Amino acid sequence: MMLRMLMLALSGLLVAGAASAQQPSRPPTANRPPISQCQAIAQTMPGVTFASFQPSGVQLAQASAKEEVQIQYIGHSTFLITSPEGVTIATDYNGVYRPPVTPTVVTMNNAHSTHYTLHPDPAIKYVLHGWSDVPGEKAEHKVQVGDVYIRNVTSDIRNRWGGGGLLQKDGNSIFIFEVAGLCIGHLGHLHYELTETQYAEIGRLDILMVPVDGGLTMGSDSMSRIVKRLRSALILPMHQPSALEQFLVTFGPQFQIAYANSPVITVSMRNLPRQPQILVPQGM
Repeated sequence: MMLRMLMLALSGLLVAGAASAQQPSRPPTANRPPISQCQAIAQTMPGVTFASFQPSGVQLAQASAKEEVQIQYIGHSTFLITSPEGVTIATDYNGVYRPPVTPTVVTMNNAHSTHYTLHPDPAIKYVLHGWSDVPGEKAEHKVQVGDVYIRNVTSDIRNRWGGGGLLQKDGNSIFIFEVAGLCIGHLGHLHYELTETQYAEIGRLDILMVPVDGGLTMGSDSMSRIVKRLRSALILPMHQPSALEQFLVTFGPQFQIAYANSPVITVSMRNLPRQPQILVPQGM
């Protein structure tokens, strides 16, 4: 209880600092970027498992509307995230799996045909690529949009679909969305296990969107090691439904497995599962 109160207090101070440094809905200036609460809290309290008051079970507790973040699985690797202020984000947007609303922001983790599009809806205000088109550079995003701070951590990928060798440096981005005190991470099209530097750059993740496919990204054993290391409270599988069972059996009794009873998952800092929970969204 005291730990959660301390964490919320730190979160509030950090968010206040970010708000004072940044006007809503505008990219940060080069010399005054927002502060990442997910990195700062993780570094302040290393080794801490961030639990909530929620007893074990599928149902999430009630929370104030101003704290609630809504997450809906759209298909493949696309989720629709809706912030308390109504900012909408479509992850891994490819133009095929379209959310029911035109999102404010779309992220595209990887320049692969099922994970991006060169022709997004012009009404989308922010289109964030997880790769750089400039050789030798990597994508870097630190963007404040309303009540959401969006950043990325790059990773290498296997270059199966183009020339230039077998390895594409920084070809994928793990996007992290910091909103309402929550740290939400989308691993994208992750091909290699994370390094210590990448774990440090990611920081704390309360909610983790993880690709499962048996090997198109990574094998189930390797991917489960990353999930266990990140110690997120809520894990949302995505990508290939046919590989879901193979992924689930790699986890022991310390992880609950549940199935969402609604298309929209409503979550807040106050209702995260106490025990790490793999929640299979409807449609996966």
